[in-house]
Amino acid sequence: MKLSRNVFVMKRWIAAACAAFVASSGSALAQPVAATFGGGAPATGWVATWTSAPIVPGETTIDSLFGGNRSRAFANETIRHVTHTSVGGRRIRVRVSNVFGKTALRLGTTYVALSAGGSAIYPHTNRRVTWSGQSALSIPAGAVALSDAVELDVPGGAELAVSLHLPGSAEQATFHEFTLQTSYIASGDVANAADLPGATPTPATYYLTAVEVLPYEPVGTLVAFGDSVTLGGGSSTDQNRTWPDRLSARLNPNPLRPRLSVVNQGIGCGRLLWDFCGPSGAARFDRDVLTASGVTRVIVALGINDIMIPAVMPMFGKPDFAAQTVSAHDIIVGLHQLSMRARNAGLRVFGATITPFGSSAVPGLFTPENEARRQAVNRWIRTSGAFDGVIDFEAAVRDPSNPARLLPAYDADGVHLTDAGYQAMANAVNLPMLLW
Repeated sequence: MKLSRNVFVMKRWIAAACAAFVASSGSALAQPVAATFGGGAPATGWVATWTSAPIVPGETTIDSLFGGNRSRAFANETIRHVTHTSVGGRRIRVRVSNVFGKTALRLGTTYVALSAGGSAIYPHTNRRVTWSGQSALSIPAGAVALSDAVELDVPGGAELAVSLHLPGSAEQATFHEFTLQTSYIASGDVANAADLPGATPTPATYYLTAVEVLPYEPVGTLVAFGDSVTLGGGSSTDQNRTWPDRLSARLNPNPLRPRLSVVNQGIGCGRLLWDFCGPSGAARFDRDVLTASGVTRVIVALGINDIMIPAVMPMFGKPDFAAQTVSAHDIIVGLHQLSMRARNAGLRVFGATITPFGSSAVPGLFTPENEARRQAVNRWIRTSGAFDGVIDFEAAVRDPSNPARLLPAYDADGVHLTDAGYQAMANAVNLPMLLW
């Protein structure tokens, strides 16, 4: 195989590891609703219904490593994020993060509404969002802002549009490089517009890290904490078919009587022990799991990239990655640390086995040594007792005739899964175990 072909294959795989196969694809005045200063409801009742884990913009992203970059600054532009709710509620609020900013972020007008598809909204649902009673806000470098509560009936399993106007920012935004949901960027302050014709579609999210609801009945939040397999690489864009999405659908078949909110804190190419395409799982655990509103449970699904990435990156002009090779024991210790940190915070924690990658065409990715590491980590997850329960994703999606490979019907690219594969992963979760 020629090097040029290797680079092509690697770039396809590495893009997939960030979320795989993501495709690009007259304003109406809303009725203002006065928000109660400070939220107007007990904070303990709020749950996260959608999340997007932030990463550092710039040269640490996978786009930048291979000549592209979705990180960017904004100058008098509006981002309309389209988000998929896990559970619904009678009130809503949002979180905006400037965690990786070096200067204060000026946040202009913000609106939330039910999405009407694409960049359109249902105007009668559009609500202005305020911040401690203010219509605009300056968010200090490294800080997070939580909005006031807004009265809006938000269904579970619905698409919600959150529109942020950014008057101007000289630095690149705190963002998330890939999602499986299309959002939109338009010029000017059009957060209140019924549609954004001509807006630029994007698979990224910028600054927005959480949507929270006050549910009709008390429920908790389950955080799916993982890498691009959790993020949904290989699944259909804008179809909500990742395994966390499908698990939420299983848990909450009746939107009026939800049982547990499920939010996706996966990062493409994310590793447990080293930064890559974002902070390591060990580094971001407190921010992305422990501070999620209403969190009671976490599924930890990490380790595959700790095995794969140091093995393949040196073949593509990145020799420094070889020094980041880790043993099965290193991964086991890292997973055990997350389990202890979760339990120390009062959470129930579930360990997920690492799925096969033996059919990948990326040279150097599948080796006997890498497979031995994966099997050793999975044995420990199944037998150590370090978790409150085990979710055997490997057993659910492997090919019985060749357990080092994904079942062909579930195989998107040798590492990531098809929609059917992610459904099989969601089906492998024992619901009574989660709900106990």
